[in-house]
Amino acid sequence: MTVTAVQNEARHIASSLLARNEVSEAFFVREAPRLATLSQEMAERFLRGGRLLAFGRGASATDAQHVSVEFVHPVIVGKRALPALDLSMSFQQWAPAICRPDDIVFGFAPPSGDGEISAVIAQLRRTGALTVALSGSDADYSLDSPSPDGFIHQEIIEILYHTLWETVHVFLEHRELGHEVGEAGFLYPFLGNAKQDVSAMVADVATSIRAKARDVESLRATVAETQAELIAHTVHAIRRRIAAGGKLILFGNGGSATDANDWALDCIAPPGGYLPIPAISLSMEPANITAIANDVGADVIFLRQLIAHASAGDVAVALSTSGGSANITAALAEARKRNVLTVALLGYDGGEVVRRGLADFAIVVASDYIPRIQEVQASIYHVMREAIGIADRG
Repeated sequence: MTVTAVQNEARHIASSLLARNEVSEAFFVREAPRLATLSQEMAERFLRGGRLLAFGRGASATDAQHVSVEFVHPVIVGKRALPALDLSMSFQQWAPAICRPDDIVFGFAPPSGDGEISAVIAQLRRTGALTVALSGSDADYSLDSPSPDGFIHQEIIEILYHTLWETVHVFLEHRELGHEVGEAGFLYPFLGNAKQDVSAMVADVATSIRAKARDVESLRATVAETQAELIAHTVHAIRRRIAAGGKLILFGNGGSATDANDWALDCIAPPGGYLPIPAISLSMEPANITAIANDVGADVIFLRQLIAHASAGDVAVALSTSGGSANITAALAEARKRNVLTVALLGYDGGEVVRRGLADFAIVVASDYIPRIQEVQASIYHVMREAIGIADRG
């Protein structure tokens, strides 16, 4: 790849990342007040014993996975686990069978919508459930897609449900404790320690949601400025492996597992007319993961699968916010031994992956807050997927 080609690719990548900021800003300025009200309504339902039921199809199903793990396993220490389920596997039957009037329903769909998702949402709305269509209509919260681009749409939706998760906890704790926001206090300094009327908090929460979106936009702009050339080199290296018959092997934990699943689906069934490329996600194998974790240990859940699937010429792609998970570093170390190209999307300072030089290409989102890292990582791997699927520029 010539210097000119790299520069052209890098400029295109930076431009694509920055274009997302315009969509994000317009969307959250418009939607923040509605999202603040929605988070208050969700908190009230959780306090009455409601659950979050989520579902989608294809790549949208990974958003159902992601929102479920965020609510059940919160990233802020000390936050309560809230009941959430991903029902994507059989949502047409599963959701109506278990839905209760106090439940909250999230239906995920691409920008053009999904008739089957919409039909189930409409059915559950009639039972009294609080329904959220992302995107779609005939719901208590119906979303017109922020962008016709499937990748950008999904990135905005991820920010949306992360901010809902954060602000639901504010309303929950204010209701339960009267004033304290506990470990989340640093996120919501406007709440202070004085008891307030919850209704007076909605405007402040809307302001907080817009501020969170601006934080993502700032991080995305920093990546565009500082790492576009590295991303271009990474894309070229992946493209060469695929052209020679290799495949992507993706993996991550928790929310990063859902992103690995999403990236794999974006490879094999991409939107926008891109050609499919071979990819698998080791995070999409619950029987393998639980068997290995139970019989051997959680540190080798990806390593053992990689040994079974990897061939010289493949690409191992790790998604990690910390860069320090033992199962991530073990898999990358094994991949290096097998002549597998190693790529990592990381947060913080890159952690052990960077310190031990385990990735041929390490792309770092320099933040210490997990939701913001994951949101920018989604933009990065979507831009990479676009670039891998087109010819060299230059």
